[in-house]
Amino acid sequence: MHLTNRWGVLVMFCLRRGTHRFSELRRRIDGISEKMLTQTLRDLENDGFVIRNEYPIIPPHVEYSLSENKGVEVAEKIYDLVQWIEQNEN
Repeated sequence: MHLTNRWGVLVMFCLRRGTHRFSELRRRIDGISEKMLTQTLRDLENDGFVIRNEYPIIPPHVEYSLSENKGVEVAEKIYDLVQWIEQNEN
């Protein structure tokens, strides 16, 4: 369910390009609120698609990336679907 909503697809699409910090994701995903991005990342992490890495420094530094198997595979499928849609738009 979390993958098929608007924000889940966009987060997975962005993370396909590599590891990002929260603020980077927020800038890249136009229109997403801080609250919605937080919830989406938590949901995708709980579902095993996203990995959250927290570094114990001040100020806190948190990075998000795709999980090795499940996340990478799903992100590639999302990318393929987006490419297909763009190629077949009329």
